[in-house]
Amino acid sequence: MTPIVLIRHGPTAWNAKRRIQGHTDVSLSEVGRADVARWFVPEEFQSYDWVASPLARAMETARLLNRGNARPEPRLMEMNWGQWEGYTETERHAADGLGMADSEGRGLDFHPPGGESMRMVRARFEDWIGEVTAIGRPTVAVTHKGIIRIALSMATGWDMISKSPHRLNWASAHVFQVDGDGSLGIERLNIALVTP
Repeated sequence: MTPIVLIRHGPTAWNAKRRIQGHTDVSLSEVGRADVARWFVPEEFQSYDWVASPLARAMETARLLNRGNARPEPRLMEMNWGQWEGYTETERHAADGLGMADSEGRGLDFHPPGGESMRMVRARFEDWIGEVTAIGRPTVAVTHKGIIRIALSMATGWDMISKSPHRLNWASAHVFQVDGDGSLGIERLNIALVTP
């Protein structure tokens, strides 16, 4: 079993305004940088291989946590939200009307116009998991909320339609175990990164 630690990037100005970021390359906000500067990654994870989504918010978080040693990994990017990037939820509902409710009920087949489906994101994440399995090195990945939710879905069988089986704290590390066939299991969730 190979441990994989998933950490979501720190806050951005778009997070504060509840705007959909997706592939839009938004940097950490000043508040986000200050938040991440207070995070402490447990010593046991410091010697792991470090990778990060190449989007600025993830790479900057990784640099702050691990002094710039993270390798960019495109398969860890957030879902491409297509035409909805930059929208708030209210704006998205207004723009799409009744089609929104139908789309949200599709779980892994949820597919924003001009973007990716969750199933497509899962496929690229599974491809990366296969590579980690083959290498067999414990890995920390600084990534996005959507990727961590996909990992939770894979580990629990969650359909991404019903209520999540676990409440996740986004200023935390989440440890999954990947076995030889690429299956994910949960080891520990919500390991606080903020020092007491």
